[in-house]
Amino acid sequence: MSRFSKLVCSLAFLVVASVGMTARADTITIVGAGSGQASTASIVCDFNSQTNTLTFTITNTSAITQPGSTSTITGIGFDLPPGGNASASGLNGFTGTQAPSLSSNFTFSDADVGNVPEGFNTTVLDFAFITGPSGNFSGGSVNDGLLPGESASFTVTGAAFSGFTAEQICNAVFVRFQNVPGVSSDVGTPTSVPEPSSILLLGGALLGLGGFGRRKLRSRD
Repeated sequence: MSRFSKLVCSLAFLVVASVGMTARADTITIVGAGSGQASTASIVCDFNSQTNTLTFTITNTSAITQPGSTSTITGIGFDLPPGGNASASGLNGFTGTQAPSLSSNFTFSDADVGNVPEGFNTTVLDFAFITGPSGNFSGGSVNDGLLPGESASFTVTGAAFSGFTAEQICNAVFVRFQNVPGVSSDVGTPTSVPEPSSILLLGGALLGLGGFGRRKLRSRD
């Protein structure tokens, strides 16, 4: 085997091995429905189907374009498929916690947290992390939320996760932004495909390239 073929095969092995270690972690990009790049976030999401445990870290990546505007994240909710639910509180039986944070203070709720504004009024959240005393997703406290550049981590467990895939859960998220440039508030939803899919495609391409290299060398013999 030539050095080139060995190098390609080695790279492919490393890519496939890395997928095996991180396949359950998805990176999701959130973009505001009405304000676009003025309200954005990234979420690294991991789901353990054996323990029915969801862990995720959200980072506010909003671009501040006007003085005094902050695009602060004040609510994070999940509406598991199918969208909506006969009960105002959605699926129940979840428990959630926020990792210790110096910059934000979210409270977990498995109860009825109200409607999701900005065109998502039919959404029924199954659980949510909210800020402020209002107790609903539409409200929230800018002083307790996540400013651009800040991150927070959360854990949710519940038997109701059973039967869902990591992709279904992670892409069921709604993010509430307040004090948004041009508008008072907005809601962001996922826009990107989880990263492991791209990694698998890259690994496949490298393996195919390695096979092509070997066939080319054989044709020269």
